[in-house]
Amino acid sequence: MLHIGSHRPVASVRKRPNCRCDAPASSCTRFARSFSATSTRSSWRPTVDRKDGPSPLPISGVRGPRGPRVGEGGEDVGLRTIHFDVASTVAMAHRRGVAALTSHLRRAFHASGRAQAEVLPNTQATKAVNDALRPQPSRLEVPSRMLMGPGPSNAYPRVLAAMTLPLLGHLHPPFVKIMDEIKQGLQYLAQTESPYTMAVSGSGHAGMEASIANVLEPGDKIIVGNNGIWGSRVVDLSGRYGAQVISLDKEGGQTYSLEELTSAIEKHKPQALFLCQGESSAGTMQNLEGLGEVCKANNCLLIVDTVCTFAGVPFYFDNWGVDVMYSGSQKALSCPPGASPFIMSENAMRKLKNRKTPPATYNLDMNLIGAYWGWFGNQRFYHHTGPVSQFYALREGIDIACEEGLENLWARHQAMHEYLWEGLTGLGLKPFVEDPADRLPTVNTIKVPEGVDFAKVIANAMDFYSLEIAGGLGPTVGKVWRIGVMGHNARPLNMDMVIQAFRKGFEMQGKL
Repeated sequence: MLHIGSHRPVASVRKRPNCRCDAPASSCTRFARSFSATSTRSSWRPTVDRKDGPSPLPISGVRGPRGPRVGEGGEDVGLRTIHFDVASTVAMAHRRGVAALTSHLRRAFHASGRAQAEVLPNTQATKAVNDALRPQPSRLEVPSRMLMGPGPSNAYPRVLAAMTLPLLGHLHPPFVKIMDEIKQGLQYLAQTESPYTMAVSGSGHAGMEASIANVLEPGDKIIVGNNGIWGSRVVDLSGRYGAQVISLDKEGGQTYSLEELTSAIEKHKPQALFLCQGESSAGTMQNLEGLGEVCKANNCLLIVDTVCTFAGVPFYFDNWGVDVMYSGSQKALSCPPGASPFIMSENAMRKLKNRKTPPATYNLDMNLIGAYWGWFGNQRFYHHTGPVSQFYALREGIDIACEEGLENLWARHQAMHEYLWEGLTGLGLKPFVEDPADRLPTVNTIKVPEGVDFAKVIANAMDFYSLEIAGGLGPTVGKVWRIGVMGHNARPLNMDMVIQAFRKGFEMQGKL
């Protein structure tokens, strides 16, 4: 039996049967019947005859380098029929062995490809190809960097290794098990028993949009704590979905008191309140305690952004009465970006189910994605192809966080935050956020001193240490540097490197 496999031909031809006839091998019918051929390699083809030519042994389903498939009965389904001359091929195998047969078949396959190109002037094979558009072959090159900005942070080696594992189908039972493990880990890290827990396929912005699109209808009111770039984007998003937006504007570096928020809720009677627990553009951390009770008493949903705080600072979804939470994978979880933890409360789900209009998004409709994640029963329904390798990575990052434990995680991030500021203060640097209670441990904002070129400090850190230090964002551009203390990077050695990079940068500008 001859098999032309996916890598190399593997051939074996039976020796001539011990029949009693005196016929030569080329005409022995028993020998001919014992021979068959198949092919799965597109670059090898048997010889080709024109449509009206003989076809003693059609090969079903063979695709050549430039041609279509051949029909099951040997008919030419597009161009021409491929066949072997069995008698002569068998005779060659009998006389000269398998190696000669393999060589003969290979030449036949290549010849068929050339012949096909010659006789098919009206097919795509003959159209001019603009080789000027063809890139030169190359290998991917990625520099090694220490990512100490506001995110992404460097990934755990175990997380990166997970992404090299074989792909699974997005509804295969082993992959569904991984999804369930992600859900279980997120429930622990968010301290919730809500069954409406998942990871949205997309970055933190996907989680942000999902939170607005699913619980707000046109005409609904939402109060937005707007003290940085993320609040301003939620103002924009909410308006696009037809909501009435009440923006509580504050300067970057300031947070909201419980009294301010209570007063706004009682005055405007909104359907939702949005707050960013960690405003990474300004380096502030919003206190959330007590807000859940106020929102519940006023039939208002509490939506919280935890992109740069999740698993880095204390957060209690159930105890704090949060209704919708979204986060990111690339911050304190130290995973690649592309999956957003997302949780809804029973109140939020009730709001979704009782909508008068369906969500104005298909991609982020939690009625549909929730069915994919098994929110509404054991049976799952296809909504989209989940990012398989990304979910492998997220599962591992969550498992690493769960293994360390929440209290240890929070304590480590706080300790590294304090360690960093001890070194920065020694260089004469000051925090942008004045109230220590409002300072975000995971993204630290540092005032740029007078007379210092902040961009040169950033460039020197990259040039000398391959270290990322970020500038401001939104309202803080040109005013601050931002240092991330998150996940895998929240370690003393990395803090020392950041402090040394600032020292070197200041020395090069004559400021030390």
